Amino acid sequence: MKNIEINGKIMTKRNIAKSIAAFIVFSVMTSSVFEQQASGASGDYTLLTETLHSAVLNESRTITVQLPKSYASTPNKKYPVIYRLDGKGNIPLITAVLEKLQDASAAPEVIIVAIENTDRMRDLFPTVNQEPQGPVGIGGGAPKFLTFIEKELIPFVDKKYRTHNFKVIAGASAAGVFVLYALQTKPELFQAHLAYSAAVWWDHGASVKSTKAFMANTKNLDNYLYMNIGEESGFMRHRYDDLQHFMSSNTPKGLTFISEEFATVPHGLTSVAGIFNAYHQLFLPLRMPLRAFTSDTRSIADYYNRLSQQYGEQTSPPEWLVRELGYHFVNTGNLEQAIKLFEYGITLYPDKPDAYNGLAYGYEQGERYEESLAQVNKALALAAQGYDGYDVYLARKEQLLKLLAQ
Repeated sequence: MKNIEINGKIMTKRNIAKSIAAFIVFSVMTSSVFEQQASGASGDYTLLTETLHSAVLNESRTITVQLPKSYASTPNKKYPVIYRLDGKGNIPLITAVLEKLQDASAAPEVIIVAIENTDRMRDLFPTVNQEPQGPVGIGGGAPKFLTFIEKELIPFVDKKYRTHNFKVIAGASAAGVFVLYALQTKPELFQAHLAYSAAVWWDHGASVKSTKAFMANTKNLDNYLYMNIGEESGFMRHRYDDLQHFMSSNTPKGLTFISEEFATVPHGLTSVAGIFNAYHQLFLPLRMPLRAFTSDTRSIADYYNRLSQQYGEQTSPPEWLVRELGYHFVNTGNLEQAIKLFEYGITLYPDKPDAYNGLAYGYEQGERYEESLAQVNKALALAAQGYDGYDVYLARKEQLLKLLAQ
C-alpha cells in the first residue's frame, strides 16, 4: 500500500516486509548499584542495576540503566532517555540499531532505562480481561504502574543521571498496550511512543476503544507514535486494523503516526522487525534532508528547533547546509529560491566568508554581476590570504571584473 500523508507532517505507512511533575516522596527507597561493563564488538557501555522501593506499587522494582559511551567524558552533556518495558534483554538490540544511526549522524546518544517485570500482565494492561479467549480476571494495574513511572521512576532517573526532557517509551505485546495507554492518559509525559504488535485484542478490544476515543477528542498532539503488527490473524488482526484505519483518518494535528505490517513476521519478532524504522523515523539527522524544506526558510529553523529538543542541546543550521540548499536550487533553475537561501545563510552567519560567496554565486548565475562582485568583496574582506576558499573568491572577483568590462 502507498504511504498516506495527513497534514503534511503525519505519516501512516503499512509495509509488507520480508525481513526484518510533582515528586511523591517514597515511603522507603533503597538504591543498590551494581556497575559492570557491557561487552561486545561495538564497544563498552556502563550498565547500572538500580533497585528502588515504590510507595505506589508497594514493592521493590529493579531497573537497568545503560549510559552512553560519552557519558563520563562529557560531564556537562545531557541525554534523552528511552524507557523500555520488559527488561534489560531489549538493550542490545536498541543499542545496535542506534549505533548505526549515530554513526550516520542520524540519532543522538541516549540513556536507556529498562524496567524489569514483577507481575507483567497486572502492570501492563489497563483493564481486567473479561474475554474468554484470554486469562479472565487478570490485568487492570496499568494506572498504578504509570503513576509509578511518572511520580517515582522518572524523578529518580532525572535526579541521578544527566537527562533532558525528551523521553521515549517502548514496549511489545502487553507492553505495547501500555504504551498506547500512556499516550492517551499522560500524552505529555513521553515525546515518543513505540508500540510493537500491541495486544489490542485484550478485554474485547478495550485499548482500541479508548485509543480511538482519545484520538477523536484530541485536535493537537505534538508527539510520535509508531505501531506495527506481524502475521497475527483473527480478532487480534481485526482489532488492530480497526484501530489503524481509524487513526489514519483521525490523526490529530502535530502527531507523527506510523503503522507497519510485517506479514511473515511472528508476534514475538515484531520489535526486531520494526525497531530500525521506529527510531530512524523518530530521530532527526543532523543533516536536514531536502524533503524537509518547504520552500520557506522557516522550515529550516523549525527543523533544527525540533532536532535540538531531541538531542538536548541547541543546534543551529550549519552554514554549509543552507548554502548547499541554495546550490541545489541554482542547479534546478530556481534562482529566486536559491538567492533567498543564500541571503538566509548570511543572516545566520554574517561573519562567514563562504556565506557571502554563496550569494555571489547566485547573483552571478542570474547575470547580476555588480551585486555578485559586492558579495565577493565582502567575502574577501572577511577572509585573510591563505584562508581556505580565498583563492576561489579571488578567482570569482577577477572573472566578474572581466564580465563587467565587456
